[in-house]
Amino acid sequence: MTLSDELIKLEQMHERGNLTEEEFIRAKSKLLESSLPTGHGIPKINQFRRSQTDRWLGGLCGGLAVSTGVDSWIWRLMFTLLVFVCGTGILLYLLLWIFVPSEED
Repeated sequence: MTLSDELIKLEQMHERGNLTEEEFIRAKSKLLESSLPTGHGIPKINQFRRSQTDRWLGGLCGGLAVSTGVDSWIWRLMFTLLVFVCGTGILLYLLLWIFVPSEED
């Protein structure tokens, strides 16, 4: 059931008298609050750090592995493949190496 369907159902219950005005407002606000995105991606981006333990060059692929849950070898393969796209992989890796802080020991 979608959010709009649930809101319509609440409105119909309110119109029939099954819900008081206070109950309707409380149920509607609870439904709307539960449907809001929680922003799970923002804290992960803020926690992104270069790895000190899983590293070959700068530790970016190890840090990406921790942040995304994808193995570091997959990130290494992706950066390597991007090298063949006009050197994009090298440029992206260097920029991330410069701007992403290293994790603390």
